[in-house]
Amino acid sequence: MMERADSVQKLYTRMRLWEFPDQYVIEPTDGSSGSSLAVSRIDGSMKLIDEVPECSSLRVPKIYTIFGVIGILRLLAGSYLLVITERECVGSYLGHPIFKISSMKIFPCDHSLKSTPAEQKKTEMEFSGLLNVAEKTSGLFFSYETNLTLSAQRLNDLGDESRLLPLWRQAEPRFLWNNYMLEALIDNKLDPYLLPIIQGSFHYFQAAIGKDIIDITLIARRCTRRNGTRMWRRGADPDGYVANFVETEQIMQFNGYNASFVQVRGSIPLLWQQIVDLTYKPKFELLKLEEARRVLERHILDLRKKYGAVLAVDLVNKHGGEGRLCEKFGDTMQLVGGDDVRYVHFDFHQVCGHVHFERLSILYEQISDFLERNGYLLLNEKGEKMKEQLGVVRTNCIDCLDRTNVTQSMIGRSMLEYQLRRLGVFGAEETISSHPNLDENFKILWANHGDDISIQYSGTPALKGDFVRFGHRTVQGILKDGVNALLRYYFNNFSDGTKQDAIDLLQGHYIVSVGRDTAVSSQKGGLEAIASFPLALGLVLIGFFFATISLGQVRYDYRHFFLSLMWASISIGIAAFVMANGRVFCNRPRLHKPC
Repeated sequence: MMERADSVQKLYTRMRLWEFPDQYVIEPTDGSSGSSLAVSRIDGSMKLIDEVPECSSLRVPKIYTIFGVIGILRLLAGSYLLVITERECVGSYLGHPIFKISSMKIFPCDHSLKSTPAEQKKTEMEFSGLLNVAEKTSGLFFSYETNLTLSAQRLNDLGDESRLLPLWRQAEPRFLWNNYMLEALIDNKLDPYLLPIIQGSFHYFQAAIGKDIIDITLIARRCTRRNGTRMWRRGADPDGYVANFVETEQIMQFNGYNASFVQVRGSIPLLWQQIVDLTYKPKFELLKLEEARRVLERHILDLRKKYGAVLAVDLVNKHGGEGRLCEKFGDTMQLVGGDDVRYVHFDFHQVCGHVHFERLSILYEQISDFLERNGYLLLNEKGEKMKEQLGVVRTNCIDCLDRTNVTQSMIGRSMLEYQLRRLGVFGAEETISSHPNLDENFKILWANHGDDISIQYSGTPALKGDFVRFGHRTVQGILKDGVNALLRYYFNNFSDGTKQDAIDLLQGHYIVSVGRDTAVSSQKGGLEAIASFPLALGLVLIGFFFATISLGQVRYDYRHFFLSLMWASISIGIAAFVMANGRVFCNRPRLHKPC
């Protein structure tokens, strides 16, 4: 067994990328004695070579320092190599350094485009344009030494054979952000280049409690199965995978002891959508009601297999559009529940309003028995399991961002207090609030975590973040929430469709094929082909401008009154037409249906 352990190749931590006219060559420069990887610029094919080719004196190749290969994406005519060009060490996970991707770069392998038909070439350019959007993906983390896709409990439960496998073989596919892009490298058996990456959040701090020092880490893993933007990925798919599903793990380390507590969040696990149409809050639409029970059963079964007992905490409103979703969710949970499945509804807005978030203690009283019974993972100084987590709290609101983060931070705080009492750091009545430094750092930890998850799903930091950060609502926080709400409206309506296409392309939710995609650029027809919100807005403003000018001339010539009415009518008519056809004027995904 030890011989096999020695034979496992480590991941390359630093490389040099040579850009030759016909190929890219990636050469390990971290002291490893491994072969270099040559990637053809014609078709993206790969092979290992022993030496970097000699450089021509007439054409000196560009050289880049890179820190990992993200993968290769194949489109219609070309392939595209994604690599990490800048990284930042952000802390450690169970003793292993963790890095955040600060910058990545795409290297096209598209020389075959020269002999490609014009229509196909145009489509290829549209697809490659989406990769420019993908280049700006935030919240990507990796480790060369440990498997970030697994929680501490699942890492601890790995068998000896599994521990000896390359990291990509150990990885949980749903949390492996570059899963699809690694396929070509896996096919070529390039283990030292296969770097697993997660999307989510990673923050930590160290605090002193008397003479004791504790380390607190918060790590989030986003599921890729139904990944996307806020309005274009809602609810569940037919297999029970939900939008914005995030596993959040809170780790406490003290004197050799390790404690881990896992929570999850995810969209209401029914088939529903909320398609943008220029209104501030588009209506909720429940789809295929007859499928509700089957979809929810699949979702709950998946959670039970992965985490054990399930407590579903639903924070949505009882009334209005949210009320219909809430009622259907609650009714269907009654049909699929069991001894180890429980549903709790807590109308966050009705109980807590916009400022009284301390009333979450009412919810805590309802779920404290589940938390105490199902506990957390605790490992002693020798790495032996003293306690394990037997169940998970699944929290949701509508977006699973703002209300959810406030609630999860409250649960995380209570579990940390349990752990510190268990280890004798806290007395029986002692709380985090009685230690100002620990309290402040813990609040900031969860606020930053909430911002990260929110930015990835909605484009803005979390709302209600001031409560998580300071323990109470502030005027500045309320004003900031107003600005972020308007920004969310803009992103939802005018940019998230393109971002959704980029996500679907990277994650393999949309597979490019010649027969289907040569006409992608001509998919728009009818009103959609000419609909332009900026143009419509410009015409409305011009109309009102001329109406105002004409109205100012009425005292000289009454006919200007009718001109003013005409211009105002034109403006109002265009505005009414745009609102009536709001969905067509929004930026919509073109590669994949919303549900």
